[in-house]
Amino acid sequence: MTLAMALTMNVAFAEGDENEKVNSTEAFEMSTHMGQLANALQLTVDQYETVEMIQNQFVEDMKKAGKASDDERASLTRKAISHDLNYMHNILTTNQYRTYLTILNVTLQNRGLQMEIF
Repeated sequence: MTLAMALTMNVAFAEGDENEKVNSTEAFEMSTHMGQLANALQLTVDQYETVEMIQNQFVEDMKKAGKASDDERASLTRKAISHDLNYMHNILTTNQYRTYLTILNVTLQNRGLQMEIF
């Protein structure tokens, strides 16, 4: 189920070598199907709305990173991921957070965004 969720976060993605992936603004498109994310994380009703808001902010932050200059892109990407993980850590249980980390790691790797996340 986690792998299926990771695939849902990989909607529009250009094929090519690793450098093209990282330099493509499409690599930074992190749209998510909230129903599938909610199922993968087994969100409660109370968690759903908050996670949706956090995810929407993450999508916007990653879009900004994708449109940024090469000099700013890595910094903005790390900042977006850091904020996302901080917020998710406060909302999710330990098991949910662990699952989310797996989903995010696979998504970033599939997009050629090799970031070290916890």
